[in-house]
Amino acid sequence: MKRLLAASLTGLALLSGSALAADLPPAPQVYKAPAVVAPAYNWSGFYLNAGGGYGMWNADTQLFTPGGACLACVVQTFGGRGYLGTVGGGFDYQVGGLGMGAWNPMIVVGLMGDYNFESLKGTIADGLVGASAQIKETASWAGGARIGLAFGPSFFTYMNGGATGTRFGGTSFVSDVTGAPLGAGSAAFWKTGWYLGGGTETSLAPVLPVGFFLRSEYRYSYFNTTTVPVIAGGVTALNVGWHPVVQTLSTSLVYKFNWQ
Repeated sequence: MKRLLAASLTGLALLSGSALAADLPPAPQVYKAPAVVAPAYNWSGFYLNAGGGYGMWNADTQLFTPGGACLACVVQTFGGRGYLGTVGGGFDYQVGGLGMGAWNPMIVVGLMGDYNFESLKGTIADGLVGASAQIKETASWAGGARIGLAFGPSFFTYMNGGATGTRFGGTSFVSDVTGAPLGAGSAAFWKTGWYLGGGTETSLAPVLPVGFFLRSEYRYSYFNTTTVPVIAGGVTALNVGWHPVVQTLSTSLVYKFNWQ
């Protein structure tokens, strides 16, 4: 009898507990924010680059007396072409993504600088006396900033701009008829200006170790007019108004330190 009573009480307790649990509201669900998946790469870091390319300059010129009066007022345009070698470096910083789904390109900003060794040869002429001279752009430097988009760890496209300077070598005028030296020429000079450009960087892995990229870049450089004295017999015979623009195409091997 005691056993039957105990079993009855136990069953009643179980039934009561089940009924009470059924009457209770469901337990609230805890909200979990979606996990933020960080990119498995990072374009931030220092790099060095070296390479070569092809360049061309065009210069608008006019002739003036030493006192500034116009001798040949019609603007003549001369140009030069040739090859260049370049070395440089910089630092990039990966800002963040654009949130464009699977692509999700990363915004990358950076600072850069480079120096070019150039041999861009051209000819200038003096229509007043039938004289001409060879002139060559021999070097240039550039420093500035760039901004672009990185599509994964293998491809980056960018635009850049900043300050630049270029050096033109000295000249020695000769007769257009006989080729004989005329005892007149100009000294080498530097000119500063600005540049705009753009390019791409593509990973060379697995052909080369991780961290090596191939860069292709176009650059346009603009310089204001400068006065170049032409010296004959130790005195200034005339002045040349020199207004050049320079365009270059280059390809470089880039190594990024601590590439992830």
